[in-house]
This record gives sequence, structure tokens and C-alpha cells, in this order.
Amino acid sequence: MTVKRLLLAGGALLVGTSAASASGFQVNLNGQKNNGMGGVGVALTLDQAAMFYNPGALAMVRENGVQVGVNAAIARNAFVPESGGGQSSLRNTLVTPANFYAGFGPKEGKWKIGIGAYTPFGSELHYANNWEGRYSLTDINLRAIFAQVTASYAITPQLSVGAGLVMLAYGDVDLQRDVPLSAQSGAPTPHVTLNGKAKQSFGYNAGIYFKPSDQLAVGVSYRSQVDAKIEGGDVRLRDVVYSTGGNFTATQFSATLPLPATASAGIAVMPSEKLTISAEANLVFWNTYRTLDFTFSGNNGYGDRAATPTTPAVTGTPGLLGGSSSSSAKRYYQDALCFRLGAQYKVTDGLTVRAGGFFDQAAVKDGYVTPETPDADRIGLTAGASYEFGKRFGIDASFLFEDFLKRSQTQADLLNNGTTDRVAGTYKTTIAVPGVGLYVKF
Repeated sequence: MTVKRLLLAGGALLVGTSAASASGFQVNLNGQKNNGMGGVGVALTLDQAAMFYNPGALAMVRENGVQVGVNAAIARNAFVPESGGGQSSLRNTLVTPANFYAGFGPKEGKWKIGIGAYTPFGSELHYANNWEGRYSLTDINLRAIFAQVTASYAITPQLSVGAGLVMLAYGDVDLQRDVPLSAQSGAPTPHVTLNGKAKQSFGYNAGIYFKPSDQLAVGVSYRSQVDAKIEGGDVRLRDVVYSTGGNFTATQFSATLPLPATASAGIAVMPSEKLTISAEANLVFWNTYRTLDFTFSGNNGYGDRAATPTTPAVTGTPGLLGGSSSSSAKRYYQDALCFRLGAQYKVTDGLTVRAGGFFDQAAVKDGYVTPETPDADRIGLTAGASYEFGKRFGIDASFLFEDFLKRSQTQADLLNNGTTDRVAGTYKTTIAVPGVGLYVKF
């Protein structure tokens, strides 16, 4: 009976493999124009999405505007176990990260304020029935919505600064897996579901934008860590047999997941009025994610025993999942760098085309890969276009293709790291993300 696998695999909370254009479980699909340029943005003033990439640049976006965008992340994930056998694939899923921004300020003024909402974390994964890692994960559905209020000020015509208050406004997770526990041959496989909502929590971002000439701009920004805390999440059990029910009495769980800080620096060059080229580096401080700790509480009565003529009634020990009231899952993430390059070219007064690419380092170390985050070094290519009608209304389109390098871990790796709650084998992931956005300027 591998109770440890049940407990330590809990790291699927609030994470997922549809982490497009970013390492670990971070998602970087927060501006449709930026998506088409490899995700660059810290040294650009493309539109109101500047408040996400660099709030210092927002004051240099001269037009006021409102914009909305949505993406369709389509992930293909395959796994081949070290022990042999066929390839396991995910059942088809579709995740739709979205964004909304509105920026306002005087036309020739020095300041600008903005509001935004976006989904930097989100995933929905459904592994094939009876796959080798079903005791670690079968399904996960994550939703997270962030809101931001931003103020930006141009100190000089070349230099501007800004900051934003960031809030995890809404988040929930539904995590499921089978339990390798059976009291008798032919008994159904127990199944556990953890479902909970994250408490609202706050962070910030800040940035500086400097444009010394019409041909050059630079920017730096920092986005703080935000902790996602779940308290009183629901524990639901199915097909737990009577003889082992005393080990599974919990009805609630609590856990905290760090959503890491990011520092970015970028440069943009404009060789002509029509062409913009930008390069950028992002450093994500994943090393704060060392372990994921769970505590369990409540009593579902599975451990209760009625009195008999020879024994008194027994009340089961509350707050147990797999015989334990808590668990700690090793993560030991490492800081990860991402390098991005993008360009846009104004073909006509109405049409602008874009292209870009990036290389993103893995945050998960060898021997620590989990089914919900089969992280790996990845390469991405992007393309996009905008068409503007009458200088006020416009539509953005973007496409991203991301190829994760094959990621393997052996049973020996898992034994050496004390991570045998995971599965030995090779993961391979690709993600395709078309996106579309609408905007109005005034």
C-alpha cells in the first residue's frame, strides 16, 4: 500500500502543464500583440497591456483605450514509462487564458492610470484511463484570475515610472487521483478528489521605462510573489473499502502554494518608423518553492465503528488521509531564465505583422518531475498581426507553438531524491495557442 504516493503527489495543487510561454506552471499569454512577438513587452509601449509587462511604460502609451483578448491553449502530452509498455496520452483539453485592460489619462499629460484582469495560472488536464501515473494524478482543473490597478507617471518626456497593486482575485482547483489501496481482490480502486478555493491575496509590480531617442528604448520591471492559500478545501473520497476507512477520515484540507516573483529587463530598437525589434530576459525566482505542505481535518465517519455485544462504539481519528494528518511534498525548484526576441513591422496604415521566439529554461530539477508539471527546457515560435479600422478600432491575432524537449527520469533518480511518489519514464509535451483580441482607442 503506497500511502506516501497519495500524500506526496499533492503538489498538483494549483499547477498544470498548459504553462504556455513560461517555465514551471507560469503562463505568459497576457497581451495579444506581445504574444505574437515572442512574449516581449518590458521595453515596449504597444497598448494598454504595458501595465502587466512594465507599469512604468504605461504613461508612454499615448492613446487611452480598452482591450480584451482570449487564447486557446491546446496541449499534447505523452508519457512512456521506464518499465516498458505503450505510450500514454492526455485526453483532449482546451484551456482559455484571457486578458482585459483599460488605460486612461490626459492626452498630453504626464500620468496614466489603468485597470487589468488576466489569467497567469490555469490548466485543465485529463490523463488516459488506467495510465501508469494514475496514483499520482488522473485529472486537474485549475482556474486563477488576477486583477491589477496601475498608476504610471512620466518624469520627463524620455523617462517614466509606474507601479501596480496586484490581487489574486479568484482561484480554485479540482485535483483527482486513484489510491493504490485495496482490501480484497476485485474491489474497486479508491479515488480521491481535492477541491478548494484560494483566498484573496495581494502583491505588486513596478517598472521603469527609458526612451533616450526615437530609435532606442529600455525597460526593467519586477513582479512580486503572491501566495495562493487554500483553507477548508473539500476532500471527497470514492470506493474506500470498510476495512481501511479509518485511514481516510478527512473532509477538508489546507495548503499554500507560492506563485513566484519575476524580474525582467529588455531593450527595443526602432531602425525605422515601421520596424521595431525587441529582446528581453526574464528571471523567475522559483527557488522559493521548496516543499508543498498539506494539513487535513474533519471527520467523515469512515473510521467509526458501532458497538457490539463485546466491544464499545469507536469514533474514528479525525483528519486522516492515508493514515496521516499532514504531508510534505518535495519540489526543490530552481530559478529559471527565459530569453525572448520579437519584432513587428507596419505594412500599411492599418496592417501590422509580428513574429518572435523564446527559449525557456526548466524550473523543475531532474528527478523531481511530476505528472501535473512535466516541466522541461522549451523553445517557442510565435506570429501575429493586427488590423486597425479608422485609427480607433482594431483586431489582434496571435499564434504560439511551444515544443518541450523530452524529459526523462529513472527509478534510480527517484530513489536518490526521495521522490518515489512520482513516475519513472519520459515525458514529451507540445502546446499550440491561437489567440484573438479586440481593442478600441479614444
